[in-house]
Amino acid sequence: MKIARFLYKGKEGFGIVKGGQIQVAEGDMFAEFRPTRSVYPLEEVKLLPPTRPSKIVALGLNYKDHAEEIGQRPPEEPIIFLKPSSAVIGHLDDIIYPPMSQRIDYEGELGIVLGKVTKGVAEKEADKFILGYTCFNDVTARDLQQKDRQWSRCKGFDTFAPVGPWIETDIDPLGLKFETFLNGVCRQSSSTSNLIFTPRQLVSFISQIMTLYPGDVIATGTPSGTGPMEVGDKIEVVIEGIGRLINFVKKE
Repeated sequence: MKIARFLYKGKEGFGIVKGGQIQVAEGDMFAEFRPTRSVYPLEEVKLLPPTRPSKIVALGLNYKDHAEEIGQRPPEEPIIFLKPSSAVIGHLDDIIYPPMSQRIDYEGELGIVLGKVTKGVAEKEADKFILGYTCFNDVTARDLQQKDRQWSRCKGFDTFAPVGPWIETDIDPLGLKFETFLNGVCRQSSSTSNLIFTPRQLVSFISQIMTLYPGDVIATGTPSGTGPMEVGDKIEVVIEGIGRLINFVKKE
């Protein structure tokens, strides 16, 4: 099931995406909800970020091919950092190129969306706390990352966390084909089978450190092939069985 948030004639809602339509739902998307009889064509709604997270927990160096690309050994434990909720944008929204940076990069990723309050869970229980999966782009000001030697500024600009277009609740996250396209050219091509730490391991590990809340996102890291974006570019993150997240780079 694909769950999306949307805006229709100035009113926010959420629903279930089926084909080219969205069936409006009532209730709580993180608890109990039911579909209504209202159905809208997708082209008539504005898709919003599918979740409004309190925080985004992101991973550094979590793909085997990316570790090989940069000549580093896979980490013994997940390397985590935070992106602010103010960085979130949705499908077809603009990534704003900040004047403070001279280079911003795409990093296509699989996103985990939590469905329950999650604290101290065992790996074997982690699936019970995951609502589903989505596409994510961990936009990074690469020059500032190299300058600061820590990641709060380079990862935290407004619009630096595109997520969407919806949440897929019924999919095995391992073995999914994964691609990122820049202006229609494939720049990243991998599989989630190359993840060093799996979604279950990540949920368990992170929940030993901090409480995760419904709607929070874990961005699971990027494969090899990251690179720069310029003003005017179109960037697409495509994950098999989930969908296609499209954004555009614009001046501030």
